[in-house]
Amino acid sequence: MLRLIRILFLMIFWLVFSCKNQAKQKPEEKTFSLPENKTVIDSLWVELHSLDTTFVYDLRYATKYNFVHKKMYPCPKCFVRPEVAKALLQIQKELKIRGFRLKLFDCYRPGKVQKELWKIMPDPSYVADPKKGSMHNRGVAVDLTIIDRNGKELDMGTPFDFFGKKAYHAYHNLPDTVRKNRLFLKNLMQKYDLEPIKSEWWHYSYRKKSYPIAQWIWNCN
Repeated sequence: MLRLIRILFLMIFWLVFSCKNQAKQKPEEKTFSLPENKTVIDSLWVELHSLDTTFVYDLRYATKYNFVHKKMYPCPKCFVRPEVAKALLQIQKELKIRGFRLKLFDCYRPGKVQKELWKIMPDPSYVADPKKGSMHNRGVAVDLTIIDRNGKELDMGTPFDFFGKKAYHAYHNLPDTVRKNRLFLKNLMQKYDLEPIKSEWWHYSYRKKSYPIAQWIWNCN
């Protein structure tokens, strides 16, 4: 009987000790691949094309036509968080009424890609330090512009990923048309809670909800 009690006591002690150790362990950040059907608006991630096929894409990091001169993504796909998708759908709807559409240069960006960009351009005015992470890495930022009914980009004064003062919102030594186009884009994005940064006229992010840095890379099938 004493032996049985001793065994039971040891088993209880082992269970309590094991649970305490598990509680102390810091959970690892999960990395994952999305199932192909995870494109709906109420999921963790949304593939924008699955919701509206009228968006236009020129996803530069899926090509060599970028400042790194290297293909960074396996294929051109645009994923964002649900809140961002909802905002972009509303913006696109409003633009189409006026004869315009959105053209996207970048959406979600895996954390490991951020490290590669930082190696080439270690300047937080243009590329976020990967230790801190970019809003792109969290799925809440997009780089974009507006195109007209003929697919021509509105003149914004500089190309995408232009690293210089001329791309700043506060830079005013520009033709009236350019300043009006930038203001048109800025006002429309802010109307739907997508905020700019000072150094890039093309970059907008959703700041009302926080997400962790993600590392997953999408399937190309």
